[in-house]
Amino acid sequence: MAIILRLDRVMADRKMSLNELSARVGISKVNLSNLKTGKVKAVRFSTLEAICDVLDCQPGDILEYRREEEKEADLDIKES
Repeated sequence: MAIILRLDRVMADRKMSLNELSARVGISKVNLSNLKTGKVKAVRFSTLEAICDVLDCQPGDILEYRREEEKEADLDIKES
């Protein structure tokens, strides 16, 4: 997938647990965990807005677009 989720990094920077973020955003821990680990295909803007509000961040802090060629090049470098 060309979209990389950085939610775990932002949460770590804010020293916020999954349980706390879940309670403050109002989505289940399971759904938030799936989002955090990249096991989702889509995210609602309302959810993204709530996460950004609680974490005091921008959507670009959580989401990164990377072309497939760049991902493959990164993997080639790591394997060398």
